[in-house]
Amino acid sequence: MDILGIGSRVKHPAYNDGVVIRIHVAAYEVCFTQFGIKMVPKDYTNWQIVEAIPAEETVSFTEAEQGLARILRAWAGISLETVPMGDRWNKGTLVMKPNDGTQSKEVPIETFFHKIVMMRDRLRVLEQQINGHKVLTDEDKVNLQQYITRCYGSMTTFNVLFRNREDYFVGESSKD
Repeated sequence: MDILGIGSRVKHPAYNDGVVIRIHVAAYEVCFTQFGIKMVPKDYTNWQIVEAIPAEETVSFTEAEQGLARILRAWAGISLETVPMGDRWNKGTLVMKPNDGTQSKEVPIETFFHKIVMMRDRLRVLEQQINGHKVLTDEDKVNLQQYITRCYGSMTTFNVLFRNREDYFVGESSKD
C-alpha cells in the first residue's frame, strides 16, 4: 500500500470517519470526527480508504489545516471559522521564564494563539455534545454546562490576543 498523505480521508471500523493530519515514521495521526486524534499504524489494513491523497515531502501546516477544515465541513457540517489574532501580536514571542534559573522557553505567539482557539473550539463541540446527548438528564446537562462556563471564565485572560471582541471567552459573570 502507498503511504497516505495529509488530508487523506478514511473510515475506521471503530472510529468511523477520519482524516490523516500528520505522518510519523511508523504511524498516521488521524483526526476522527467523533473520537478526536488517534495514532494508527501505517501497516493497518482494516480501514476503508475513502480518498487517498498522495504523500508529499513537505506540506505546510496551513495547507493541512485548510484540507482538514474542508473535509470536516463536507462530512460533519462543522463550521471552522478563521479567528484573527490581534495585529500587535503578529510575529510576537511568548517567553516563559522559570524562577529557578533554568532556561527560558520561547514560543511563537501564533502557535500559542492557535492552541487557545483550538481549546475554545473543543469546548464548543463538548457543549454541543452535552446538549444533544440522549441519555443525560436536563439536570446533568445543566451541571456539565456550568463546568464548561467556568472553563470559559478561566480562559478570559487570553482575550487580549483576539482581534475581535465577539471571539472572546465569556465566563459566568459576563453571560446574560
